[in-house]
Amino acid sequence: MPASYLTARDVMSAPVFAVSPTDTVAYARNLMVRHKISRVLVVDTGKLAGLLTKKDIGYRLLQQGAAWRKRMPDQIPVAEYATPGPVVAASDTLLRTIAATFVARNIGCVPIVDHGTITGIVTKSDLMKSAFVAGLRGTVQDVMEDAVTVNRWHSLAHVIALMKERDKKLVVTSNDGSVAGIITETNLAFHDEDRKRSGGTNNEEPLRRYETIHAGSGPDEPTNIPVTAGDVMTSPVITVAPVSPLSYAVGLMQREQVNNLVVVEHGTLVGIIKRDDIIKEVAK
Repeated sequence: MPASYLTARDVMSAPVFAVSPTDTVAYARNLMVRHKISRVLVVDTGKLAGLLTKKDIGYRLLQQGAAWRKRMPDQIPVAEYATPGPVVAASDTLLRTIAATFVARNIGCVPIVDHGTITGIVTKSDLMKSAFVAGLRGTVQDVMEDAVTVNRWHSLAHVIALMKERDKKLVVTSNDGSVAGIITETNLAFHDEDRKRSGGTNNEEPLRRYETIHAGSGPDEPTNIPVTAGDVMTSPVITVAPVSPLSYAVGLMQREQVNNLVVVEHGTLVGIIKRDDIIKEVAK
């Protein structure tokens, strides 16, 4: 079948993972971790009521104000964070139409609903596995974009504000300008869980304290340093050259199970290519 005739039915994932509005954010987040997914549908009495994503969790959990005011994820109902009334499509909707919807509405999935019944979901990941993407021509530099950067010592508050303002992933650099890591919504959504699993606290990072002290702070400076970009980033990053074929970049994303590649030429950061950049090519 020609790629232009592919529909949601050809690539959608089913069955879908769902939670109720009264389930906790912690339960929903654990479901995402266990099944390696980025979102869950919110279903109330058999009807689609909303959508909860990693981005929703990451931004909301880390912006609850002072620490003493924060509630734990197991105390927050899904309904408080979920986005109501998600965009839906029928199973016979063309993939190109769905890709265009992703771009126009700045969304990452479309629940598939036929005659009032949820039959599946099409995500950007599903689209990336389709023949549409496999047939793309050109090189990475044809579709890559400028990278938004932060220094590894920038505060988490600055990271969140910049990600929300620019709606971008962030490339983290060291003081010498080299690429140190990348920050995505996943890093924000699961940061506290990662720290619990590693048993780490801000006071248990001797390398970070050593580097900070030797960067100019005095011996009487407090050691309880706020969380920084370096604490939440994923490192090392997967890189690609700007002259690499798009098909190679797509294959690399799938093999490494990442949605973003940092574009480097002769050791210098020149951009980033994201799954969204690929989706835009499909939507044309």
